Amino acid sequence: MERPPNLAAAIETAAEALIGVLDSATSRHTVSVSPTQLRVLSLIVSHPDTNVNRLAELLDVVPSSASRLCDRLEAVGLLRRVADPRDRREVRLIPTAAADTLLRDLQERRHRAVQAVLDRMPNRVQHELLLALVAFSQAATTTAPQAESDSTARTA
Repeated sequence: MERPPNLAAAIETAAEALIGVLDSATSRHTVSVSPTQLRVLSLIVSHPDTNVNRLAELLDVVPSSASRLCDRLEAVGLLRRVADPRDRREVRLIPTAAADTLLRDLQERRHRAVQAVLDRMPNRVQHELLLALVAFSQAATTTAPQAESDSTARTA
């Protein structure tokens, strides 16, 4: 089967539509937390034992910027700084129960919003989409050994 010439454009359009659905679900949330602050909380939750320097690396910002983001999250009760019991010089970033609740509620809102769109699609198409998304994810995370060996051969 030949790839349609506009497949990449169709994927980009679908991604923009998905972002719109997710953003809409986020904007209806009552807590005034910026998208960047939500991203910081998500990163901290997904990377336990994160400190400000590691957070700065994950965000690709300087540590002082990451620290200011943490200051704001701490001020609204979504983040705590706790000394690491193994090394008291290290300070770990810990999401509060309020942050966990916020992220869980947001995830549920987003899932409901995406499900509402999926419900407007035929079951067969939903299944095909699932298979395509799994394949896309696998292809995106797999390195292409042939491409690497080709570039090595050219430089040798």
